[in-house]
Amino acid sequence: SSGINAEYGGSPGEESPLTEKEIDKLITEWVPEPLVPVDALEREPVTPIIQSKVGKFVTVDGVECLNLATMNFLGMIGKQEIEDSAVASVQKYGVGACGPRGFYGTIDVHLLLEEKLAKFMDCEEAIIYSYGFSTVASAIPAYSKRGDIIFCDEMASYAIQKGILASRSTVYYYKHGDMGSLTDMLEKQAAKDKKNPKKARVTNRFLVTEGLFVNTGNITDLPKLIELKKKYKFRIFLDESHSFGVLGVNGRGLTEHFDVDRRNVDMIVGSMEHSLGSIGGFACGSSFVIRHQRLLGAGYVFSASLPPLHASMVITAMDFFNPELFSKLQSLCQFTHTKLSALDSITVTGDPLSPMKHIRLVDGNSQENLKSICEEARSKGLAITPASYISTETFPKEPSIRLTVNSELSETEISGAVEKLGQIIAGRS
Repeated sequence: SSGINAEYGGSPGEESPLTEKEIDKLITEWVPEPLVPVDALEREPVTPIIQSKVGKFVTVDGVECLNLATMNFLGMIGKQEIEDSAVASVQKYGVGACGPRGFYGTIDVHLLLEEKLAKFMDCEEAIIYSYGFSTVASAIPAYSKRGDIIFCDEMASYAIQKGILASRSTVYYYKHGDMGSLTDMLEKQAAKDKKNPKKARVTNRFLVTEGLFVNTGNITDLPKLIELKKKYKFRIFLDESHSFGVLGVNGRGLTEHFDVDRRNVDMIVGSMEHSLGSIGGFACGSSFVIRHQRLLGAGYVFSASLPPLHASMVITAMDFFNPELFSKLQSLCQFTHTKLSALDSITVTGDPLSPMKHIRLVDGNSQENLKSICEEARSKGLAITPASYISTETFPKEPSIRLTVNSELSETEISGAVEKLGQIIAGRS
């Protein structure tokens, strides 16, 4: 380059080849950037060690705790019938398939589960993935490509962010839950389309959002999104990883919660790792949409298929679904929200129906303080956790404690947990 040439005796801007001696000197002086930050080991978090089933109670580092940390929303972990189905599946199929679905990895229980999910969600077809994160991260780039446009809520999960990145599409992030912000972006895009109708005709438009946001606990305004979809002509991909098995009379998620026609949503993505207490994820919709993923969903095509024992577990877990179970969970979520909101030392964000409560200190809301509170709570028999984020998140997140509710809890246990948390925080002021 001209700068190097000048340093080694050339004139600035002059293009002349370096001598062998100069090249050798550059190579000798070159110091590569470290693969990881030099202080990475110092910043490595200390992970609590679990020594029991992760149910209503959990043993953490030798202390039995009331579990308000994990997302076992419906208490499926520990149910004897589910464990029995897993054991029977291992005895029949072994522990894994060791092959993708298209290469001797499809087992009959996979097809039974896909059929059960499609029927439950009132969809033509469903597809299952062996890992929850890879479900939405694979589904998005299976449809949206370079040149297409994605509108996305700025607080969307990291899995959605990675799916969008893999798609190489143009992305516009609107303010969290702000339909006015989204409308402004849609209007601007509509104006661009009018100026270049030829390009507009070959550009696909998608809106990707969570139903229940893991980072905030808020519920997206699906009826408004459907209204905007009809006006501005885009497709809706709805990630129900945390709303499936939580919202709606029968646990079908956001479409049931708002009583809207599911066909207004082009694709629903869900997780089997929370309400169902297993592993993996699924997507459902029309056969035309879903079958496309069997060819282009990277996590489906290239990953070993879901271990059959987990498929069997989910099939059995769904047999426990009933309106009373979901009503109980929703009632406990509202009760917890009310109790937490009564504490003057914290703020609580999220919808009252959300089983995920994000708690922030009124004073001194730092990650260090929140982590210390969680550690003290754990030592006193209460498992809660600070929300953790990756440094490469598209938008920064405010530090919080994430407290989760499950249907196994009683109101008395919740009241005691909130009281204990309040005492811990008060003891630090």
